[in-house]
Amino acid sequence: MYTAHSFSLPDQDGKVHTLSDYAGKWLVLYFYPKDDTPGCTVEACSFRDNTAELARLNAVVLGVSKDTIQSHQKFASKHKLNFPLLADTTGEVCKAYGVLKEKSMFGNKYMGVSRDTFLINPEGQVFKEYRGVNPLTHWSEIQKDLAKE
Repeated sequence: MYTAHSFSLPDQDGKVHTLSDYAGKWLVLYFYPKDDTPGCTVEACSFRDNTAELARLNAVVLGVSKDTIQSHQKFASKHKLNFPLLADTTGEVCKAYGVLKEKSMFGNKYMGVSRDTFLINPEGQVFKEYRGVNPLTHWSEIQKDLAKE
């Protein structure tokens, strides 16, 4: 385990969230490539559908991408997402967590956000990293790990 990187980012409503806001709770900090794309929608909706279970496990979820506040507003509204989506438009937090990776599309290389999640314990330590997650099965992995604690 290691100390989670601090952050201060606005959500889809402009409210700023920091790591210290979640002291005393488990935090599922998930990074995703882009609002309203197929895999990202599946992953976000699985968290949306399980917020009651997260609360029962003393956990909250925060999504992070490089999309803008306005993009997050549309995505959250369209899919009735009931948790904060943080706008890391500069990519600073993505860099701190090591989720900016070189990607390739149609032969063009670019730096994009990988689908990675960090499970942070109530003391602010990274308890587990999930790299390159499958959005279809990711929630069940997190639920299983939280239920053990």
